[in-house]
Amino acid sequence: MHGEYKVPGGKLVVVDVDVEDGVLRRARVAGDFFLEPDEALDAVNRALEGAPAGTDAAGLAARIDAALPEGTVMYGLTSEGVGVAVRRALAHATDWTDYDWQLIHEGPQAPALHMALDEVLTAEVAAGRRPPTLRVWEWGAPAVIIGSFQSLRNEVDPGGAERHGIEVVRRISGGGAMFVEPGNTITYSLSVPESLVQGLSFQDSYAYLDDWVLGALGEMGIRAWYQPLNDIATDQGKIAGAAQKRIVGPDGAPGAVLHHVTMAYDIDADKMLQVLRIGREKVSDKGTRSAKKRVDPLRRQTGLPREAVIERMIDSFRARYGLADGKVTDGELARAEELVRTKFTSPEWIARVP
Repeated sequence: MHGEYKVPGGKLVVVDVDVEDGVLRRARVAGDFFLEPDEALDAVNRALEGAPAGTDAAGLAARIDAALPEGTVMYGLTSEGVGVAVRRALAHATDWTDYDWQLIHEGPQAPALHMALDEVLTAEVAAGRRPPTLRVWEWGAPAVIIGSFQSLRNEVDPGGAERHGIEVVRRISGGGAMFVEPGNTITYSLSVPESLVQGLSFQDSYAYLDDWVLGALGEMGIRAWYQPLNDIATDQGKIAGAAQKRIVGPDGAPGAVLHHVTMAYDIDADKMLQVLRIGREKVSDKGTRSAKKRVDPLRRQTGLPREAVIERMIDSFRARYGLADGKVTDGELARAEELVRTKFTSPEWIARVP
């Protein structure tokens, strides 16, 4: 069995391993990492030998740590990363490059339609009718998007939303509220087969699916990193938040994962605080101490127009994994529009947690 895992912010770890009588045999660890002394690699392989096949990544990491020679230095590699690579091998996980990726980047659309498209496109990936998809959103109107489990009254000031013409919608994933205005945020979705994140913990799947965009930001001169559980941060604070939703395949078969990210390009913090009920802790988390300013990490740190940032992100993804231009099909759009009518604009859904 073969498994690969790129350590977040680090290097690729590759593991080939057999299982006999319920234990690991003949584990061979490789990759483009750095490891000193040389004999530490043999120690890693020996530590995996004989481990019960059901051992989780943390348990495998503990075995490795106990076996490493004193003074071992790992660069671009972690014991946990080796453990994850083993788990991915045992789960027969797939890799980014195993797929023909499709890009959807269409014109501005209503906030509720974006919510519906996320559900429809990810269900299509789960059913095997659509290839893994990167969808870049364009917003047709300002909106507040609350997480699936958030309380509407606790998160949104209805007077502020009405005063500023802000639509309130609820998405299918968890996490916190997002404040968006056309031109001031960058939002994208990944709809991927569940096999891409097999062997990863829920937390590790966030880091794994965010890794490409960290590379894209680095190419624009921004040193960014994954910050558990679901943030992307720089030394100037948080610049993005992610959320996920698992969708089961037909007849309970392995399904698909929706992973979407909203990045702050240039946000009006004063308006945001009039619409969202955000305490001081959240204000600090969003990178501003005063409401009377804009939160503009991507605009300020890149010096690029929003459209150029998006173009460079897409180019970076395409260079890594390949990416063919695509579109929402007529059938997918019809199903999404039906969900807008029956679910995403209904009071029952928007206020499902009052």
